[in-house]
Amino acid sequence: MDDLTIGEYTITDAELEETFETSGGPGGQHANRSETAVRLRFRVRESSLPDEVQQRLISRLGEVIEVQALESRSQFRNRALARQQLKSKLEEGLKKRPKRRKTRPSRASKRKRIAEKRARSEVKRLRQKPSVDD
Repeated sequence: MDDLTIGEYTITDAELEETFETSGGPGGQHANRSETAVRLRFRVRESSLPDEVQQRLISRLGEVIEVQALESRSQFRNRALARQQLKSKLEEGLKKRPKRRKTRPSRASKRKRIAEKRARSEVKRLRQKPSVDD
């Protein structure tokens, strides 16, 4: 098949491990004897991607990214589906997440939190046995 292109990066066909297996399920003898299910494996450390890209993928998806396609009865279609799944997984892993902006709690939220603490304290106080002094 063709190389995978994710953004500006290209993953060659040689970097992908493709295995075929029987898919099982409905389909009778065809499903039991034909190896139509596709398992596609991509080893990030052994790839030609730049180091910083490899590190981002490893931290988010792990060192080995694996997808399996067995929806179709056709091996060719399942190969295409597996590549599509891998591509979307890699694109998701490469997305840069926006940095978190520090925020402070609003005055109203502080008041609400204190009021809830007071109410909770009152509930606990009312559960106690009355003291002898009262």
